[in-house]
Amino acid sequence: MSEPVVIDGGDRACVRLLLELRGRLADLPAGTIVHLIATDPAAPIDIPAWCHLTGHAYLGPLDAPAPTYALRVAEDARPTAPESPWRAG
Repeated sequence: MSEPVVIDGGDRACVRLLLELRGRLADLPAGTIVHLIATDPAAPIDIPAWCHLTGHAYLGPLDAPAPTYALRVAEDARPTAPESPWRAG
């Protein structure tokens, strides 16, 4: 099993974070596990909702020093609107 890909979203607001995440996941093969570090207070709600919208599997929060969430890249992820990563494309 390969190591997870770590994406440090830092304190970016979820809108900006989701735009970046969408681009990063597009380059990863299906099945890749991603650990997303995100300190935005909305992240525990927005990340699972975004995964549900796009088809990526939300695996839940991790026990880590900084707020970190795990997800698995979907083979057939649904696109989101180019300017609005929280809306279906």
